[in-house]
Amino acid sequence: MRVTFVPDPEADDALERAELLLTLRKRGIRDPLLMRAFEQVPRERFVDPACRSLAWVDQALPISCGQTISQPAVVALMTEALDLKPSHSVLEIGTGSGYHAAILGQIAERVVTLERFRTLAQAAAERLRRLGYTNIEVVVADGSAGYAPRAPYDRIIITAAVNEVPPALFDQLRQGGVLVAPVGPPQDTQMLTRFALTADGIVKREMVPVRFVPLLKGVAQVL
Repeated sequence: MRVTFVPDPEADDALERAELLLTLRKRGIRDPLLMRAFEQVPRERFVDPACRSLAWVDQALPISCGQTISQPAVVALMTEALDLKPSHSVLEIGTGSGYHAAILGQIAERVVTLERFRTLAQAAAERLRRLGYTNIEVVVADGSAGYAPRAPYDRIIITAAVNEVPPALFDQLRQGGVLVAPVGPPQDTQMLTRFALTADGIVKREMVPVRFVPLLKGVAQVL
């Protein structure tokens, strides 16, 4: 279910939200569905309470388990590159706080998001449930293996750095589908890359340099 939120008068971030939307427009983000999603999703609900005052600033912020909630401009760029439609099913690798999943869920029909840290997955699932999303499924799983039970997907997005896209993810991408990922050395700058699966093979387009935490295999045993 795509959700319409009524701002809390005691926590009204209207000005900061408007400034962020203006920043995204200046960066060239034009998709009206995407801009509407950024307007609707309350980012302050996804950040650590200590970072609450920075919720609408265009910067990445730390969350639990040594992970981050991505910079809004990067979230917007990656999502716009997906060319997302309301009929699409999406696989997200790396749930984190659940913020990017919420942005995707505002547009797509169905989102499956995978997280290797159980505590992050549980917190994100509860957060999304409280916000009213019924079209987002949070799964504790190894993101490099994808999630075959819901495949194929129209769109796949990887929110962690990979040296190369795991073959299992291309196997779960529908013909005509799009995959977006930061590709490059995990401890260095990566190149945000768009892959389109066509009848003639995979068409690759490099976009902009980015920095993401690495995609790790397996499910975390402690957190």
